[in-house]
Amino acid sequence: MSVYLHDIPLSQAQARLRDALQEADLWRMLGMEEIPLDENALRRVTAEPIWAEISSPHYHASAMDGFAVRAVETSGAQPSSPVTLYTGPQAQYVDTGDPLPEWANAVIPIENVESLDVEGEITSAIRQPAAIRIRASVPPWAHVRPMGEDIVATQLVLPAGHILKPVDLGAIAAAGHQSIRVARKPKVAILPTGTELVPIGAKLKAGDILEYNSLVLASQVKQMGGEATRYPITKDDFDLICQHVAEAAQTHDIVLLNAGSSAGAEDFSSKVVEKLGTLLVHGVAVRPGHPVILGMIDRGQQTMVDGQSSMVPIVGVPGYPVSAALTVDIFVEPVIARWLGRRPLELPTETAILTRKIVSPAGDDDFVRVVVGKVGEKLLAAPLSRGAGVITSLVQADGLALIPSGTQGMEAGEKIQVRLYRNRTEIEKTILAIGSHDLTLDLIAQFLAEHDRRLASANVGSQGGLIALKRGEAHMAGSHLLDPKDGSYNISSIRQYMPGIPVKVVALVGRDQGLIVRKGNPKGIKSLVDLAGSSGVGSVQFVNRQRGAGTRVLLDYHLNLLSISPDSIMGYNQEEYTHLGVAAAVASGRADCGLGVAAAAQALDLDFIPLFQERYDLVIPKPFADNDLLAPLFDLLADSRFRGAVSQLKGYDVSMMGTVILEDG
Repeated sequence: MSVYLHDIPLSQAQARLRDALQEADLWRMLGMEEIPLDENALRRVTAEPIWAEISSPHYHASAMDGFAVRAVETSGAQPSSPVTLYTGPQAQYVDTGDPLPEWANAVIPIENVESLDVEGEITSAIRQPAAIRIRASVPPWAHVRPMGEDIVATQLVLPAGHILKPVDLGAIAAAGHQSIRVARKPKVAILPTGTELVPIGAKLKAGDILEYNSLVLASQVKQMGGEATRYPITKDDFDLICQHVAEAAQTHDIVLLNAGSSAGAEDFSSKVVEKLGTLLVHGVAVRPGHPVILGMIDRGQQTMVDGQSSMVPIVGVPGYPVSAALTVDIFVEPVIARWLGRRPLELPTETAILTRKIVSPAGDDDFVRVVVGKVGEKLLAAPLSRGAGVITSLVQADGLALIPSGTQGMEAGEKIQVRLYRNRTEIEKTILAIGSHDLTLDLIAQFLAEHDRRLASANVGSQGGLIALKRGEAHMAGSHLLDPKDGSYNISSIRQYMPGIPVKVVALVGRDQGLIVRKGNPKGIKSLVDLAGSSGVGSVQFVNRQRGAGTRVLLDYHLNLLSISPDSIMGYNQEEYTHLGVAAAVASGRADCGLGVAAAAQALDLDFIPLFQERYDLVIPKPFADNDLLAPLFDLLADSRFRGAVSQLKGYDVSMMGTVILEDG
């Protein structure tokens, strides 16, 4: 049974908030202000239509440096029978932008005339001749900007509700304005709560959580056109939270109360809203962001100014970073849009093909972060980590896909609508890598950015990468699959999982694999033998890589050689998807050790026990290997700066980097 007051569909939650705002006369533009016409007006929203007060240009202007003439007097001019016009009565020199004499209706560019002196000879005083000779006629209004060519006085320059761009400011100035009436910026109070929170820059101890949600939320509000106030952290004290919310409501249009929206012992947000006003919603069938709170609080009649409503909306924003950011996008952005009098921001939407299966709760609208790439003629979406606390999944995401309620997930290969964070040009310059995780992929992404390419990667393991290549769902895959029969890497697996598909296999790095252990190796672990329950070391909590990962294949191969049963290893089925994930599990104390690369141990200041050396390759289907999209990647493998950067990673060997291991015809 739900622990929330009401667990309602997203559309109903949005409707309740909208109805409450309408009842409080807040579903409208909040107000307007007049501001100077300068660069600070950029991205403000027009509060009313802007009409031209003057024409632009407001006179007939020359569009070229040359001579103003009457078009009729140039009639008959030809290369073989030129026409001579005398300056003063028939021709007058004008610079670009000069007004035309009242008698003139055309301009001949200076490069199309021969300037003559009083004797009819060519003169060097090209702008002050006695006469000009022309060898071609000009039609009326040639090279002239007639009055009102750009803007005619009284015409509409911009409508109300328009977000001002740089060129708009120029058009408004050209139309004769010195100031603009724009929508007042909504004032948004952001109150982080939680005794466990500490500010950015604080020295962390176990149990401390860095408070950066308010930074993210304030930046979102600013991007939406609002004005955010970040309040200091409030500890978990009901009366204190009530006091701070009530104070914020006095001077702000909406309050975002961050954290404390769930149903734990110290989750006070719903009780705060009930005390100060009306609780509209507690719990929305949306993931991430399930425990959202929506309400209205009353700041009291004494605070009302100029008919301003006494009611203030409040949103209880979940504490997990991804949930918090999406809650603001879903619930706050439409409100700010209405208050500014503009349309809600809409991301461009494309249909993409899902690269792997997604399981979704049937009763929730499920927002899934994805990386997107165009592979051949297909636009593909690869799901990223779905944890509500994984803010980097939003950083890495190219878009957001919605799995609507009533759907229990989607299968790989199904079409899905993706709201893109990036434009189509960026997507088409994206190299999509699906496969084994390696730290060098991050370096590749960094260096490729210098060559007008993006690397987007999804970590599914070596085997999963080869399967993705077979289905045409990636440009390349990192792989280090060991063949137990002969000790070679990748070739047999490529033939098994990609039969009949020609590939190019290029060595990326040699790397050390070994056991990542805590600093000082408190368990005294020396080898894989110490992982078994029967070893003399005592119980060792292990963390493994996921099925299909090359590291797991390597582990299983050596366990078999040592006749160690996986069942004897505590934590064998506890899985992570990256080497850094394994290292983080060890650093946090969740595991005593895990198999991974030395660089991951170095990154988190852990100890490393080297056990094996292996080769990590890039597997690329031939059509993509020969494509211009990947050309900068191959150049990179020979780049001394890149090779030097990889060499700085502990346990990496670049001697074979760029070597072609296999190239099918």
